[in-house]
This record gives sequence, structure tokens and C-alpha cells, in this order.
Amino acid sequence: MIRRVNAPSLFPPPTYAHASVVEAGTRLAFLAGAVPLDEKGEIVGPDDPARQAEQVIANLREQLAAVGSDVTHVVATDVYVVSGEPSVLSAVWEVVESSGLSTGPHSSTLLGVACLGYPGQLVEITATAVVPDREGGR
Repeated sequence: MIRRVNAPSLFPPPTYAHASVVEAGTRLAFLAGAVPLDEKGEIVGPDDPARQAEQVIANLREQLAAVGSDVTHVVATDVYVVSGEPSVLSAVWEVVESSGLSTGPHSSTLLGVACLGYPGQLVEITATAVVPDREGGR
């Protein structure tokens, strides 16, 4: 269903794949950006990008479960971090790696940005995932 590909002529990626190939006819879910808000709509981990990344991953797991998928079926992500500091981006990426998203490994882009949609928001992750067939049909 999912084939992870690394181009042999490129530098081998440490915890992501250069590309993910999904067979035609497979159901895909395109998830809106997961944000670091709790169930009350309040920012989790103010001024703490790693803590916000943990909440974003937790929310991403909920989005995936709602469509019948999980982190092992994610084929691509975009990780947005409000920072221009490589150490901050690395700290957020460590949370992504430890979340199980790198199990695939999926294809990903990590970006430092100027701002995100909610006041105090430092991290957001968008994802595309395969929705596996269930026993007995879709």
C-alpha cells in the first residue's frame, strides 16, 4: 500500500524518506494543520516549542483516529515552527521523531516561519495519511 523511496544518488535522509508512493485506489486523508490547543481551545506550552509539538502530535493522533488511520500510515507532513534558530527546529523535530511518525519513515518538510494562526502558537503540523481498509470492506 505504501512504498517509501530514497533516491540512491542523494544523501540518505536520517529519519524521513525522500518520497512515499501510494497505489491508486487507496483512500487518502488530507488533514488540516494540527495545532497546540487543548480541548478548551487554550494554547498548551506557552513559550515552549517542544511541549507545543507534543500537543500537536496528540491532536494529530486524534485527527487520524477520526478518519480510521494512525501515525504509521502518515505519508507526508509539513512541520511549521515559529523560529529561525536551528536548535529550536531540531527540538521540535526530536518530538516528531519520537512520536512514531518516523516509523514509516514518512516524507517531511521542516520550516521556520514568522508566525502562525493563534496568538502564542509556535508549532503546527499538516499531514497526509493513508486510510487502511478495514476487515470486511471500507
